[in-house]
Amino acid sequence: MKRVLEDIKNQDFKKVYLFYGEEDYLKRQYRDRLVHALNPEGDTMNMAHFEGKGIDVKEVISLGETLPFFAERRILVLEDTGFFKGQCPDLPEYMGELPDYLCMIFVEDEVDKRSRMYKAVKNAGAVVEFPLQDERTLMRWVLGILTREGKKITQRDMELFLMKTGTDMTNIEMELEKLLAYTMGRDVVTAGDIEEICTNQITNRIFEMVRAVSEQNQKKALDLYYDLLSLKEPPMRILFLLARQFNMMLQVKDMQRLGFDQKGIADKLGIQSFIVRNYASFARKYSMDRLRQAVEDFTRTEEDVKTGKLQDVMSVELMIVKYSTAG
Repeated sequence: MKRVLEDIKNQDFKKVYLFYGEEDYLKRQYRDRLVHALNPEGDTMNMAHFEGKGIDVKEVISLGETLPFFAERRILVLEDTGFFKGQCPDLPEYMGELPDYLCMIFVEDEVDKRSRMYKAVKNAGAVVEFPLQDERTLMRWVLGILTREGKKITQRDMELFLMKTGTDMTNIEMELEKLLAYTMGRDVVTAGDIEEICTNQITNRIFEMVRAVSEQNQKKALDLYYDLLSLKEPPMRILFLLARQFNMMLQVKDMQRLGFDQKGIADKLGIQSFIVRNYASFARKYSMDRLRQAVEDFTRTEEDVKTGKLQDVMSVELMIVKYSTAG
């Protein structure tokens, strides 16, 4: 990412860029900053945008070979093309002979680093990965925005906010805008503000349901389940997410047994450290054998639903009842 910022600062641009990875917010931000630096006047005549599968490669090359009209550059932005996952005739070769006036920007979710296109772009320009950001980076980012707006927040309430929003930066930004509007005229963001205004993501409702199950609060767990059903959430997705949470609890408990600390577990599992703390708290209510049994039960339940032995809504309900009961 620093490489792109340096190119913009020095006005020394590569002929081709590939932005890829899971963090869509950052990909869009850097795409837009690069396009603006290349085309500060917003010239539409010498810029083209292609999106989706089925793009005509010959059309792209033909446009790339067309001299810009009364401008220094021609810019081509190509998004979600699939060119980096399969065969892409002609374009890899073209990467080696791009004209000086042309700048191509590819934006993709996934790439195959063994593909000819990936190797060609890497040789001809710059490849930048945008992975999901870690806990510390997200907290710094949110804190920076709050500080610019004259707001303060405690560490615990920041964790609560990220628990509500998840790690998607686009969603975090939207929830932050709502929170700033709600706390206008005040300089402290509280847990009450976050609870009142921030929308729970589905996975966080599942997390709350797991907490209720582990605390053996069967009524609350079932109420949360029925809430998810009322939001049209498929029972099998709820079962999958519930199974994933119990599997994470098992892994955290096992790593603690092996002597890993909270940060070590977070790094190993690729999750935020405060999430590890929550999983560890839930897992304390269960023995290792009970957690292993839960993971097996979830797998078997999924199979029973698929083969018609169990009805989907009832199957999840039975699992919630079983694991919110002492045993």
